[in-house]
Amino acid sequence: MAETPEGKIKRKIKDMLHEHGADVYYFMPAMGQFGKMGVPDIIACVNGFFLAIEVKADMHKNKPTMLQRRNMMDILTANGTALVIDEKRLPFFKDYLNMLMGGKHERRNISSSTNEVFVPRSKKSIKSSKRIRISTDNNS
Repeated sequence: MAETPEGKIKRKIKDMLHEHGADVYYFMPAMGQFGKMGVPDIIACVNGFFLAIEVKADMHKNKPTMLQRRNMMDILTANGTALVIDEKRLPFFKDYLNMLMGGKHERRNISSSTNEVFVPRSKKSIKSSKRIRISTDNNS
């Protein structure tokens, strides 16, 4: 069976999480009649930080659904981190993981940058997203 574009990204994310060994716990929630609808694709605890990851093949063509955005807003409200990752954002996700592993966890609102991961804030529009800047410098 051929792997879907989204499946390839999920595999890459799981490989990145697995690289950090015992400091990372993750699972992929069951979907369908026995699972809660709209839950992000991957749920993880990285060095003590709760992380929910919604995977998209291409953020410009396939945005999170209203239900997925609602679940991510609930996670943010509970002080967790919710990320939407596509192929272009994989390098930034890797940097974010490394930052979490180093104990440097920051959230910043920024208006524009190429190194940002979109986190839904409003169920009305992805345009009103909270953005988390991925920084690899030690001065942040």
